[in-house]
Amino acid sequence: MAVKTPLVVVLGAAGFVGSAVVRELARHPVRVRAVSRRRTAVPKGARAEIEVCTADLTEPGMMAAAVADADVVIHSIAYIAGSSTWRIADGDTAAERVNVGLMRDLLEALRDRKAGGAPPIVLFTGSASAAGPSDKEVLDGTETDRPKGEYDRQKLAAERVLLAADAAGTVRGACLRLPTVFGYSPGSTTRDKGIVSTMVRRAVAGEPLTMWHDGTVRRDLLHVDDVARAFSAAIDCMDALAGQHWLLGTGHGAPLGAVFTTISELVAEQTGKDRVPVVSVDPPAHAEVRDFRSVTIDSSAFRAATGWQPRTSLEEGLSLTTSFCTSGQERALPE
Repeated sequence: MAVKTPLVVVLGAAGFVGSAVVRELARHPVRVRAVSRRRTAVPKGARAEIEVCTADLTEPGMMAAAVADADVVIHSIAYIAGSSTWRIADGDTAAERVNVGLMRDLLEALRDRKAGGAPPIVLFTGSASAAGPSDKEVLDGTETDRPKGEYDRQKLAAERVLLAADAAGTVRGACLRLPTVFGYSPGSTTRDKGIVSTMVRRAVAGEPLTMWHDGTVRRDLLHVDDVARAFSAAIDCMDALAGQHWLLGTGHGAPLGAVFTTISELVAEQTGKDRVPVVSVDPPAHAEVRDFRSVTIDSSAFRAATGWQPRTSLEEGLSLTTSFCTSGQERALPE
């Protein structure tokens, strides 16, 4: 009897993280169904069989169709307010429908499948910030969750719904909590709306790079290709991962002032223009407590469970990202 090739469904496949996951999965002998509102680019030279599905998953019945026959579902859908921010106002029902409601729809669709065989795997792109502000600079996943912002509360709510379904035996579920994710590589097909690429765009435009602090605030910056490799690794390690959340990170907190200075230098080197200044400015009214807290991630638990480790150094990631932007490749990407 021929062995069935597993079907991996990526929800949010045209998004920043989702598109990187599709590129990574394309290297493996699996079937991939790439689901998103807009058409997902198929990676060149893909080893995987890739089916592209355009759908608005908030519409009735669309989620069930999207995950039909799935062996694995990677939920990477994100609600982005406007063109560049994850910030959500309290009581934003549209955000709640996407961030929490779609997780409920997914689990309902999987629960209604015919019984028999192993429960499907569901991996969720959570956020390290779901733990809320902490006096600890180094987070390892053992922190008590006390989210403050609406975005973090919604991400945590979706995670808890998934882990409850795992406990009930509906799925084998795990959440990979992400730190600050950034970066481009030569095959990138989706625009990065995070802080690193935002600053690269400003430098390319000749604008000052602004900070809401003195530059000593540290962030654990993880390249998106390493995030994609983590999800791929997790699929094969669900016996160890199921029922829990896991932190991803490099283990190094980089001072943002130094990161922005490096961006300014790289863009100047690549364009031949003068370096733009890095300056401190007053924070806006919508700034949150976590904007001023340093964060480093200890991902040793996930590394031990899966063998994963980051491959792209911060220096390499910044160089790849600035080159992608200064060469004009980013301008060709959809907004």
